[in-house]
Amino acid sequence: MTVPAAGSAQAPAAAIATAPVRGPVRWALGLFAFAVVALFAAFTVASIPDAWFPAAGVRTIAPRDLALTRGTGALDRAALVVAAADGTGMALVTANTDFRSADYPVVAWEGSHFADNADVRFLWRTDVAPGKLNTIAVPVVAGRLLPVTMAGNPDWIGRVTGIALVVRGPLARPVRIEGVSAKPGGLVGQAADRLRDWFGFEGWSGTSINTVSGRVDVQELPLSVLLIAAFALAAVTWLALARRRGWMAMLPAALAALFVAAWAVLDAGWTWQLARQVAATRAQFGGKDWHGRMVAAEDGPLFQFVERARAKMPAPPARVFVVADAAYFRGRAAYHLYPHNVLFDPFADTLPPATALRSGDYLLVFHRRGVQFNPEEKKLRFEGGDPVPAEAVLVEPGAALFRVLG
Repeated sequence: MTVPAAGSAQAPAAAIATAPVRGPVRWALGLFAFAVVALFAAFTVASIPDAWFPAAGVRTIAPRDLALTRGTGALDRAALVVAAADGTGMALVTANTDFRSADYPVVAWEGSHFADNADVRFLWRTDVAPGKLNTIAVPVVAGRLLPVTMAGNPDWIGRVTGIALVVRGPLARPVRIEGVSAKPGGLVGQAADRLRDWFGFEGWSGTSINTVSGRVDVQELPLSVLLIAAFALAAVTWLALARRRGWMAMLPAALAALFVAAWAVLDAGWTWQLARQVAATRAQFGGKDWHGRMVAAEDGPLFQFVERARAKMPAPPARVFVVADAAYFRGRAAYHLYPHNVLFDPFADTLPPATALRSGDYLLVFHRRGVQFNPEEKKLRFEGGDPVPAEAVLVEPGAALFRVLG
């Protein structure tokens, strides 16, 4: 094999061949970076609801400082979980506040697992009209609550003395409220919110298969949209520059570099979020046996109630009817009750007709309205229907197990 001597023509030839490629590609990557920054800045400026540099800071109310005044639920780790509405079909979460409305044009409730057609409203009182309860609808997208812009609302005046979130109608599944924030909405705050949307961690949920897992599901400016727009802007700008500099032959290389850059940003973020999800899953389930993992899961309270109910039931297969307002609870309760002969409606919130019940059947009720029991007469009634002879086997707040008598 012949090794070219130093200073021969072969080494400079390779450098000359690659030099025309590096320059156009570097320009393409530089234009892409500039487009990302420019588009991000433009969107942030356009989304500022009031002053660019407000003096006030963000005021956040943690879940432990929220009160569930109507409905059923409990504090679960870093969220207030609302499991069911009350007898009037309403769930109400309240908080005491004291701040100037003019300083906070944005109110953001951090909530998830809401139905997209849920009737959710933000309520507040002020010292200007303390007897008036003001209200505005809260948009729901992909199960999450969107921030509400209060700037320009004629009732958002004076000092805000109390706020609330109301959900009307039966809950299809338990909803989680991670807190509420009143935000000044300035330049820095809006930019920080967008970065939190992209890089803030959210654990996997039932919608993770349809969304970018680990990040906030609902983003005012999705990172993928920003990168696509930056790709297009950089490509158009590069083409205009290439015509003037004679770089058109380098178009495939430039487009490939832009695509790889955008893909790498998204993939790096996904990999980082996956690592954080592994750590969160380990913290929640690591080192626990089968029973501990079931208790630590999202339906842990239901699992524990079913365990206590099973202990009072005969050996399988007993016939068990399951009723609950939420389809999620009906399905999960049935799963935990197997191999008993479980009967439930997976689609609608229905109650079994009295004629379908026979002596020895069991009825498991979990967060379900309309079930009445008279312990003196040992009569079970469903929403005003015919009474059924029964006895209460296990009764706990929001849950019960009944056995039908002959």
